[in-house]
Amino acid sequence: MGRGPLAGVRVVELAGIGPGPFAAMLLADLGADVVRVDRAASARKGGGATGGTDFTNRGKRSIAVDLKNERGREVVLRLVERSDVLLEGFRPGVTERLGLGPDDCLARNPGLVYGRMTGWGQEGPLAQSAGHDIGYIAITGALHAIGRAGGPPQVPMNLLGDFAGGSMYLVVGVLAALLESRASGRGQVVDAAIVDGTAHLSTFIHGFMAGGLWKDERGVNMLDTGAPWYDVYETADGRHMAVGALEPQFYAEFLRRLGLADADLPGQHDRDGWPELRERFAAAFKERTRDEWAEIFLPSDACVAPVLSMTEAAEHPYNTARDVFVERDGHRQPAPAPRFSRTAAGTDGGPALPGGHTRAVLADLGIDDADDLIASGAVAET
Repeated sequence: MGRGPLAGVRVVELAGIGPGPFAAMLLADLGADVVRVDRAASARKGGGATGGTDFTNRGKRSIAVDLKNERGREVVLRLVERSDVLLEGFRPGVTERLGLGPDDCLARNPGLVYGRMTGWGQEGPLAQSAGHDIGYIAITGALHAIGRAGGPPQVPMNLLGDFAGGSMYLVVGVLAALLESRASGRGQVVDAAIVDGTAHLSTFIHGFMAGGLWKDERGVNMLDTGAPWYDVYETADGRHMAVGALEPQFYAEFLRRLGLADADLPGQHDRDGWPELRERFAAAFKERTRDEWAEIFLPSDACVAPVLSMTEAAEHPYNTARDVFVERDGHRQPAPAPRFSRTAAGTDGGPALPGGHTRAVLADLGIDDADDLIASGAVAET
């Protein structure tokens, strides 16, 4: 803590799962002092599943609090008084019922940025419904668009909804509101809904559709495996190469390195010839192993790369040369991003255990009766 462009920014995170903790981790990576408010029960169990390999808790401190306990709630409000940002990911209305809603917190700290992370948003017919990433991206149209022609939609893990449409938009919103609050002196609520963010991510596709350049069908367009020069191909060893040779000069280099520069082939944008191109490309890739093709294509302007497993990616020389992954406490994990020329971000500190910093946080707040608070059940420690 104390490094990075957000050094000096103080954040309270009300513990949740998925996109909220990741957003808080990103702020911590960038230097913010993030205090995660975990449930007291989690601390009493010794941390449980949120232990030393939950990397979304890296660089944070944790205080464990019983939010239904009046004294515990007062501890959180004391934290709010000295913080710039609060993040929460409960269903709409939950923090209000706990006495920690926007009105409660802004009354204590009028300049607070109150970030809310939900799937469906704070309002609307689905606001009170449970949900997960797959449902959020389904209702935005994004899931429908992912997959091959004639096949079912393919689930992109929970990267598209939870983390791209959710976490990243929450962070952007919080930073924008924080910047504005520095000028106005007034805080506000940031309503980050995964459906909103995911729909926003598809803006350029909607533009293509409006211009007649994209069909609202799966697997028939130039960026969804419809085009043979934007797809994956199996190699001789059962692995795969990813091809993204869109521009004519890159396509020409792709053909040359694949060994088809002088072949009699249909034109790149001749849709009637795409089945033949796909067949020829597939046959060529089957002639060598993935790593042999990687030696041929990298580095080059052919826009072709080997498809690596997550374990392979962490060890690949192109990634290790740039330190895309770092090792902390014996565990390999993605490095902070993006990078800064002057105020470098970092991952100091391993994942916080629930209640692992309860006494230190209380001391920061000037609260000297930690033993009494712990004995009363208002707070807990691991």
